[in-house]
Amino acid sequence: MAITTPQSRFKHAGSANGGDAVPVRADWRDPHYQAFSLLRLAFTVAPIAFGLDKFFNVLVDWPTYLAPWINDIAPGSGQDFMYVVGAVEILAAIIVALKPRYGAYVVAGWLGGIVINLLTYSGFYDIALRDFGLMLAALTLARLASIYDPPLRLGRH
Repeated sequence: MAITTPQSRFKHAGSANGGDAVPVRADWRDPHYQAFSLLRLAFTVAPIAFGLDKFFNVLVDWPTYLAPWINDIAPGSGQDFMYVVGAVEILAAIIVALKPRYGAYVVAGWLGGIVINLLTYSGFYDIALRDFGLMLAALTLARLASIYDPPLRLGRH
């Protein structure tokens, strides 16, 4: 009786440490692919929704979450900074939609910055913890994307 390890379920090529794995064909019956797809959808839709709301403040008054030290060094008002934040979030979501292998790391880094902002502003530790969990989910998407999303092959014919 053969023992199947998690690594043996996927067709990998390349180095022994998992580099340059050959992407696995999408199969909706595969729970790993389902997880990848759900996370990709979440990190496409949510950042677009929150990014757009930075322009309209319907869900919340976003500048209230900006740590005073960031507001002091950022040019313009807190709302002006939120316009930039909203644009970055929308761009990150588009990158996730097009190339989750790379976009997930962009979102994870962005969430890391948000966590730092919230940890340096007393009273928002619960939201910082939530965003830390989201950052871990974005990193999980990045790892799954290494299986299901082929790397860019720039300059190769």
